Amino acid sequence: MKIGIIPENLVERLALALELVPAPAIEAWFSFMLARVIMAGTKLGVFEALAVGPLTCDEVAERCGTDRRATAKLLNALIGAGCVRSEGGRYGLIPAVRRGLLESSPNSWRDQTLLHYLEWRWWDHCEDYVRTGQPLRVHDQMTDEEWGIYRRGMRSGIEMPAHWVARHLPVPRAATAMLDIGGGHGYFSVALCRRYPRLRSTVLDLPRAIGHAAPLLAREGMGDRVVHRAGDALTDDLGSDAYDLVFLAALVHHFDEETNRELMRRIAKALRPGGIVAVWEPLRQDAADNVRQIGSLLDLFFGFFSRAGTWSSEEIAAWQRGAGLVPRRPIRMWMEPDLALHVARKPG
Repeated sequence: MKIGIIPENLVERLALALELVPAPAIEAWFSFMLARVIMAGTKLGVFEALAVGPLTCDEVAERCGTDRRATAKLLNALIGAGCVRSEGGRYGLIPAVRRGLLESSPNSWRDQTLLHYLEWRWWDHCEDYVRTGQPLRVHDQMTDEEWGIYRRGMRSGIEMPAHWVARHLPVPRAATAMLDIGGGHGYFSVALCRRYPRLRSTVLDLPRAIGHAAPLLAREGMGDRVVHRAGDALTDDLGSDAYDLVFLAALVHHFDEETNRELMRRIAKALRPGGIVAVWEPLRQDAADNVRQIGSLLDLFFGFFSRAGTWSSEEIAAWQRGAGLVPRRPIRMWMEPDLALHVARKPG
């Protein structure tokens, strides 16, 4: 998947093919406008107002408590963004928005879209990071309110990848105990425990993260089969021969090489013989190979957002081998090849 200019006629297609159009300049100008329009439609409640059915501009403004003239401009921008359509003086939602950006959507991205307001501010640090190499370390700076926004954003839209992981992860047949490191909202554990009725999971995360994640997990109704444990995976004792499965989702990009190596050694100790560790991560893009847009953007974002950035499959496998584990071939999501599941087994 790639975000970019979409030509709307033959002339525009030819201009792009012949490189007569300064595509990077146009993308830099209009891409942030497009993102902000969709964010505004979410935050101001425009999409939620239109969820009841087609409305006039006046009706949208009344429901959202917004200025009528400015609302008309936003609605037209949302038509151009492909989120809203107009017919007979009324505005309605396109199916993709109804499926993905409403609070009631089965796999809603609404809270993820609201999280973009925080991420918008974090991107201000990009240039300083490139100059100095010093990351922002957002997790050490967020307020309690921002932690809530962050946790709800991380939970939204996660159903599809969580169920994909549950289907593709080679969980040992007799597995009963799982450790979900940095699992926050706990939905990966929920999906796995629902698929494997004998499995129980402990979600280990920082105390501030759990404070906002606990209500998200509680509404899944898993009882004592999926529970939170407050702590720090980098310093807490993970135990010995305690788990059949240790799972890390979108976590290792926060840590440097040596930290990840040491964490993998401690995970190997915590695994029972025959147990597995699974690392679900976006992959680093190699300039000598095929650099994909989304993967390369995530590498930069995680670099200044936290402490490290994304890692390659080879690097993750090297940590696993160094801990005495036996890596398997990475399992990639067919619809998102920038993400992969890295599984390794403890001999025995």
